[in-house]
Amino acid sequence: MPEKRTLQRARKKAREGKSPSTVAGEFVREEIEDIRKGKHGARSTKQAIAIGLSKARRAGVPLPGKGKRTRKKAAPRHIHGQYVSGKRSRAVTRPLKREPRRAASHRALSRQAHRAARTRQQHR
Repeated sequence: MPEKRTLQRARKKAREGKSPSTVAGEFVREEIEDIRKGKHGARSTKQAIAIGLSKARRAGVPLPGKGKRTRKKAAPRHIHGQYVSGKRSRAVTRPLKREPRRAASHRALSRQAHRAARTRQQHR
């Protein structure tokens, strides 16, 4: 479940009328922080971002699935942390603890951003 602080930040962005992807960025930020703190790791930066986006979807941010666009604004009243059973939580966290921490490094994030930008430019 996302931290209270993350949910508050996400709701604030939604109230400001920011796009769903911007609101979801708060959940991605939390995920990167968790990896940097050493709570768990990720195999790649892409995986770290995917986990953050998954948290955002669970919290109620109207994000599109891969390849689809959305026009809806993120409504602050819909953004809530969703309960996850302890069993499932442990099942997800244990393998992540074995993964490396370098996925959240400054260098890895920079490299991922450049790659993402490059693919965006090719589609123009």
